[in-house]
Amino acid sequence: MTVSYEVKGNVAVLTINRPEALNALNTSVLADLKAAVSQAQADNDVYVLVITGAGKAFVAGADISQMKDFSPIEAKAFAEDANNLFCMIENLNKPSIAAVNGYALGGGCELAMACDIRLAGTKAKFGQPEVGLGITPGFGGTQRLPRIVGLSKAKELIFTAENIGAEEALRIGLVSKVVPDEELMTAALEMAGKIAKNAQIAVRQSKSAINKGMQTDIITGLSYEAQAFSLCFSTEDQKDAMTAFVTKTKLSGFKNK
Repeated sequence: MTVSYEVKGNVAVLTINRPEALNALNTSVLADLKAAVSQAQADNDVYVLVITGAGKAFVAGADISQMKDFSPIEAKAFAEDANNLFCMIENLNKPSIAAVNGYALGGGCELAMACDIRLAGTKAKFGQPEVGLGITPGFGGTQRLPRIVGLSKAKELIFTAENIGAEEALRIGLVSKVVPDEELMTAALEMAGKIAKNAQIAVRQSKSAINKGMQTDIITGLSYEAQAFSLCFSTEDQKDAMTAFVTKTKLSGFKNK
């Protein structure tokens, strides 16, 4: 297996473990990653997913040695497999955090962008170098990058094929936080723990409303939000938490019901 799966409390940690190839994405890695994400999705005790890479890379890109002799039909099938997986992560019914250690280039940057939140170690490098290899980004780079950093910066990064460091990624909004490399997983697990302590129905409805709203006009998006907001009033969590707030009593925890 090229992806390890470990559960820590209510957090699943997926580690892409192909360090000899800087965790490059090939057919086997994509299949193993899909299986691990499916496992996290099905586990009701997992509230947050953290994805990281083994060794000195998050994911250095798609595996060029596998791709170089692709026909157009094979290339399209490969891209569709990856895009289906990344959309699965993006639309997972629980939040995901990319803990980006080292290189996140090409498919690695695209994988990170499919996650809800991105944290970077100080040595992290991001980029979409595909045009320097005679191809376009194929795993969502032309679509997610401009949605995250804006059109001008996305086009600059894609057209120049230049890499950027962690601090520049933070400045342009590609990542939420930069921490020392040795503290990266601690920071990711700490953030995941904060998310896991909240009412999970509300967290998941918030994610759904944000994701849907970003693909439509604001009026339709506000309708999604109102639907999510009202649904929460059918939960025990809402009743317990608001009652505790009003009566100034301590809430012992959420039932996620």
